[in-house]
Amino acid sequence: MESELHFLTTPSDPDTPRTATTAVNRTLHLLQSDDPDSQIQAAKEIRRLTKTSQKCRRQLSPAVRPLVSMLRLDSLDSNEAALLALLNLAVKDENMAEDHVAVSFSYCIKDQTTCLVLKILNIHPASQKREFSLTLMSFKLTGSFSPFSDMMEIKPLAEIMIEACCSVVQWCMGSCCIHVTPTINKVNIVASGALEPIISFLQSQNSNMQEYATASLLTLSASTINKPTISAAGAIPLLVEILRHGSPQARVDAVLALYNLSTYSDNISIILEAKPIPSIVDLLKTCKKSSKTTEKCSALIESLVAFDEGRTALTSEEGGVLAVVEVLENGSLQSREHAVGALLTMCQSDRCKYREPILREGVIPGLLELTVQGTPKSQSKAQTLLRLLRDSPHPRSELQPDTLENIVCNLISQIDSEDQSRKAKKMLAEMVQVSMEQSLRHLQQRAVVCTPTDLPINNCTSEVSSK
Repeated sequence: MESELHFLTTPSDPDTPRTATTAVNRTLHLLQSDDPDSQIQAAKEIRRLTKTSQKCRRQLSPAVRPLVSMLRLDSLDSNEAALLALLNLAVKDENMAEDHVAVSFSYCIKDQTTCLVLKILNIHPASQKREFSLTLMSFKLTGSFSPFSDMMEIKPLAEIMIEACCSVVQWCMGSCCIHVTPTINKVNIVASGALEPIISFLQSQNSNMQEYATASLLTLSASTINKPTISAAGAIPLLVEILRHGSPQARVDAVLALYNLSTYSDNISIILEAKPIPSIVDLLKTCKKSSKTTEKCSALIESLVAFDEGRTALTSEEGGVLAVVEVLENGSLQSREHAVGALLTMCQSDRCKYREPILREGVIPGLLELTVQGTPKSQSKAQTLLRLLRDSPHPRSELQPDTLENIVCNLISQIDSEDQSRKAKKMLAEMVQVSMEQSLRHLQQRAVVCTPTDLPINNCTSEVSSK
């Protein structure tokens, strides 16, 4: 008995296939033509329609398989038109998991059809929605409904919802009696076999095709489901090669794709084997410190230096540690957090080995500024790193408080460069000033809030007299 599984939009959603425009229907019809020129024209029209319209991306999801077939043709024009169309179809479609996705499917049990309608959108609160999504994932693996309680806090809700829906799709694909129609385009593109031709385009002599393929992998790697599949297809070494020798735009897209893939922990070792750090450092030196590229480079370095190979590669690369220190000084708040995290990870792994290379690059002024002007995580990490960088690794006694000022004074006394020492002393003075101002504001706020009736007068009097 045949059953169907569909990713559906909610009934009130105006973006359902019933409201598809004439242009969309005409384009889908044209794409089915046997004429290569008509197919190219349809692919270009898909690219135009999906450039800014999320509605069209959903309506044109049936175009994925024909477009993937065009990637395999021995025609550069067909390849290019199809790849650009797929790229636009894949952009931002994962957001629909939070806003639109509902799941409806039926399956056979002992000659009886049990219909189950699962509407993720209507489940509240968020904790129940998360548990429900994980229940779907367990169904895919076990065939029975029991939530994975130990996974409840591992991933963001939106990602878990996507994984849950796609897990049901993957489970159903294993059954010959079930027809599947997914509309999460990122996943559908990979499931339709697009990776093999896309990865081959990374090695193309045509620089445009290299750029388009790299951009496509960047977009597809944003999906949690796709990360292990892209890695298993052999994309990582080729992305590192693009990072080394590609065009400026391809290099940026390659490092962003590598960052996306690095968030799947099993991919880290594969990335390290491809030796990307020299190229990441080179890109870090040339891009604007406040850019998104710098942020992702810093985040990727922070992940890689958690391993000995990554730490060795960074310190062996000329200007490697300095590049991270410069991000710590001049990057965006998020970039600085990744930079101080990378340096802290190195120092915590082997203080004796990495203390001097870090101090040598003049990290103290940037750390001091971060202790008062960074994100809460940056402030905490900066203070911890300052403690690790001081001369004595052992904690001081209670008679010599281990205050930040004492640690910094100890560090300043070891700085050989007069310019760096002057900067550090100036930063220390500013840090103390900011700290005093914050304390004063806190006292003023307490004074405003605390009225005379709030003061425990009797308790205060007895305390004073008892002394």
